[in-house]
Amino acid sequence: MVNSPLEQFEVTNLIGINAPILGYLNITLTNLGLYSLLVLFLIIGIHYAGNNEVKLVPSKWSIVLESLYASIHSMVREQLGKEVYLPFIYSIFFFILIANLTGNIPYSFTITTSIIVSIGFSFTILIAVTILGLSIHKLHFFSYFVPSGCPLALVPLLVLIESVSYLARALSLGIRLFANMCAGHTLMKILSTFLYKLFLSGPVVALLTLIPFTVFLAICGLELAVSLIQAYVFTLLTISYIKDAIELH
Repeated sequence: MVNSPLEQFEVTNLIGINAPILGYLNITLTNLGLYSLLVLFLIIGIHYAGNNEVKLVPSKWSIVLESLYASIHSMVREQLGKEVYLPFIYSIFFFILIANLTGNIPYSFTITTSIIVSIGFSFTILIAVTILGLSIHKLHFFSYFVPSGCPLALVPLLVLIESVSYLARALSLGIRLFANMCAGHTLMKILSTFLYKLFLSGPVVALLTLIPFTVFLAICGLELAVSLIQAYVFTLLTISYIKDAIELH
């Protein structure tokens, strides 16, 4: 029986508790919930290990964290000019990065391959950006949907197009992350299964399989890079959306 490479993306129940006293309340811990907690604890642990307040010589964790922080800080300063959004942007970047990297561990679960999580992130960001724009510009925020110099006769059509384009941001932001992570993990699952069967085919075939196995290791390294790139792209687009809400571009 051949397992589907898409089975790794299924959300399954791990622990369930029925509470008849509370009206048959069912409390269930899924693999999605478990790995969400794991990512949260990893983030806290990594930053705790990278805390360099009492050390004269910075540790490797401190150097890595400071480099990531400096990169995000530079992005926020260049695009937004204010550091008030830095904690939010840094939190998004680090959560997605750790979630993506954790998913590269064999037999683990990748949070960002759940379309509910990815789309939930993007829709939450869009709602927050819209509230930010309304709080800054009040009703003038809706001028964002009417291009300057637009003929009056084309205003209804262009408002409709701009509105659809604005709402599509939530889908494109989440689907981009979801699709890229799913595609990479599916490819790795297919290749690893194929190579495993070749290794079991005999000593000669197993020896010849070492050549494609090196290619597979290179693909694994590429998938690690994709995990970082997708976190960076998601963060960069979030900064861009915040900038649009502030400056109405």
